Amino acid sequence: MKQKLGLAYREGLVGYLFLMPVFVFYAIFLVIPFIFSLFLSFTEWGGFDLASIRWVGLANYRTLFSANSTFLHPILTNTFTFAFGTVAISFVCALAVAYFITRLRWEGLWRTLYFLPSVTTVVAIGNIWLYLYNPTNGLINEMFTWVGIPRQNFLQDPNTALTSVIVVGGWLGIGSSMLILSAGLKAIPEDYYEAADLEGGSVWKVFLGITLPLLKPSITFVLITSFIGGLQSFTLTMVMTRTGGPGDATNVAGLEMYKQAFSFGNWGLASAMAFVLFVCIMIITAIQMRFFRQGGVESY
Repeated sequence: MKQKLGLAYREGLVGYLFLMPVFVFYAIFLVIPFIFSLFLSFTEWGGFDLASIRWVGLANYRTLFSANSTFLHPILTNTFTFAFGTVAISFVCALAVAYFITRLRWEGLWRTLYFLPSVTTVVAIGNIWLYLYNPTNGLINEMFTWVGIPRQNFLQDPNTALTSVIVVGGWLGIGSSMLILSAGLKAIPEDYYEAADLEGGSVWKVFLGITLPLLKPSITFVLITSFIGGLQSFTLTMVMTRTGGPGDATNVAGLEMYKQAFSFGNWGLASAMAFVLFVCIMIITAIQMRFFRQGGVESY
């Protein structure tokens, strides 16, 4: 008995030793930065000398939620608008694309073509769309003139700037969402569709009664990861509008954190913003998981 316990102990010790590099990597690049950022959110620091860190308690959070703060509005409002908008566009389009390409020949080719934008750098995508949106000689405005629509200042007009960036973000997310949804569609057994055909179910009824319920696990994953990515995104906004302009029309939380930390040296305030956004992401993720917790092939 003692020999078996000793052998089990040695095997467990060897297993932990093999996992140790992962634990060390996880601690260095996630746990320690997380704790340090939480500490910084209660301090004032310029980002250079650690000795200059000054404890200010909840002052940074009070600044964010003060009456004259721009963090809640328009920055946080823009962030949620951007996240909801991009997720809505990418999810609806990806679901439609995935549904149709799984019923076409050369499915792999279509899947690859739709996924290509997802492996292209955001900087390149943003600059290409900058040319498309150009008010003077951009392709979109040229097409507008062909059909008699006045030219639009997409990124220079506060009323259209955020929507223009949302369209690009939604388009950019179609490929990765489509890949996951198409894999989920392929996992649904054909028996369900054959039974629905025998019962004379229409395409729309089959989609609502079979496809969507059995696709819930994939939908949950796509919505949660896409929404988290949308809330954290700032590269596309920075590339297309530089500073979140015009004014604060396209300024989002990620971009404001970057500016506060690296442009203004307000690391404490930037860390406080990060943790406010972290709490928002946790709450929304929990709501999504609760709403989509049931469903999938295993539920039937």
